[in-house]
Amino acid sequence: MSGKGVHVHGPHDHALEHAARRGGLDQQIAIFTAVLATVGAVVSFFGGDTQNKAMLYKNEAVLKRAEASDQWNFYQAKSMKQNLAELAASLSPDAAKADAQRREAQRYAAEKKDIEKDARALEAQAKLFNEKSERALHPHHYLSISMTLLQVAIALASITVLTQKRWLLGGAALSAFAGAFLGIAAWI
Repeated sequence: MSGKGVHVHGPHDHALEHAARRGGLDQQIAIFTAVLATVGAVVSFFGGDTQNKAMLYKNEAVLKRAEASDQWNFYQAKSMKQNLAELAASLSPDAAKADAQRREAQRYAAEKKDIEKDARALEAQAKLFNEKSERALHPHHYLSISMTLLQVAIALASITVLTQKRWLLGGAALSAFAGAFLGIAAWI
């Protein structure tokens, strides 16, 4: 631009102005890429959500398994005490002490039943949480493939802008469709 109000521009500026006015392939691909990036962000969010849920359930399963292990250890301790009480009863020359040891052994046997019931219930809960974890993680594989296909589509669209080869846009559209389809299929 000159100081006297006359507007002069070079051939490159002229070409850019015409490309911006006509809204051609570059603008369409920019919009297409923005839509793909948005869909990719949603797919990525859901992928992370499935991983978080799966980890939460897996952590709960580990916690329940540890609690069950504690109960089985407690069961073993009661078994040892029962065995010692039975041994003491059988070795005791005093009938009154032997009867007391037998009652104690019976008490340990009764306590073991409750402990065993609790341990089995905790194991069942751990199994349930493991199954929930597997179900929660199942869509993640499809979401990962979906995200990869969407990224390929964005890359192909970018190459289309650089090379001006329209057939690459077809590949980008195909990859985007497949990625969107897998993303939707992950939740069905």
